[in-house]
Amino acid sequence: MHQPTGEMDLTVYTDGAARGNPGEAGIGVVIYKGSQRLKTISKYLGQLTNNQAEYQALITALESVREYPVQTITIKSDSELMVRQINSLYRVKDKNLFSLYQKVMELLKNFSDYRILHIPRIENKEADTSANLAIDHKLT
Repeated sequence: MHQPTGEMDLTVYTDGAARGNPGEAGIGVVIYKGSQRLKTISKYLGQLTNNQAEYQALITALESVREYPVQTITIKSDSELMVRQINSLYRVKDKNLFSLYQKVMELLKNFSDYRILHIPRIENKEADTSANLAIDHKLT
């Protein structure tokens, strides 16, 4: 008989935004268990590039899910570059992104199973809205 472990499968939507490149930047993270939204994060980052903001959103997401008993995580992002880099389809050539990439790869070791998927921007509206609200209101 299967004994429940209390562990959750989570789906996390992430988005980073920068107005200018570099420019005023923010992140949005939305964490779901099934159809139940568990948490939304909006955070202002200051001056960063869009790609740096995308990575910061993913790092924040991976750190935030630590509060839940999770082993399996699905991450969805509209950043094709970041998703392809994490999935080893593209190399990380930018030295500023490489340190962020290394941090992400270290954080992913906390999960027995993970997937990171590229989704169209239209499917990432909640995270996008949260990232832009952070910039608008300079939320910390």
